[in-house]
Amino acid sequence: MYVRDAMSTLILTIGPAHTLRQAAALMAARRVGAAVVLDHDSSQLGILTERDILVSVGAGQNPDLEMAGAHTTTDVVFAAPGWTLEEAAEAMAHGGFRHLIVLDGDGPTGIVSVRDIIRCWVPAGRRAASAVPAVS
Repeated sequence: MYVRDAMSTLILTIGPAHTLRQAAALMAARRVGAAVVLDHDSSQLGILTERDILVSVGAGQNPDLEMAGAHTTTDVVFAAPGWTLEEAAEAMAHGGFRHLIVLDGDGPTGIVSVRDIIRCWVPAGRRAASAVPAVS
């Protein structure tokens, strides 16, 4: 199975001047854990993840004042649609991250996450049967 089979093609794209609160609200509304950050001035692509926002808020920074660009990872590992899911998982494990921007040609065509890969590797019936109830 390939990245193209698992990736989400609905990409949340934001600018570096979005506040972390705006980014978090957009991510929550779309139910995604990452946004592609596109800086039109430099044409550079980066990624802002839920972890980046969590680290900032945990450090006491104000999400209404912190800009996405200051928390964006710009040293990004990109995946190709033709990568196998094993290649994508290996890149994630090696780099210590959970999302890959998928590039095809000149721009992003999707995002693949660890959750996407697991969804493909574990059939839905087995996921539901082995679900552990939440502890309250």
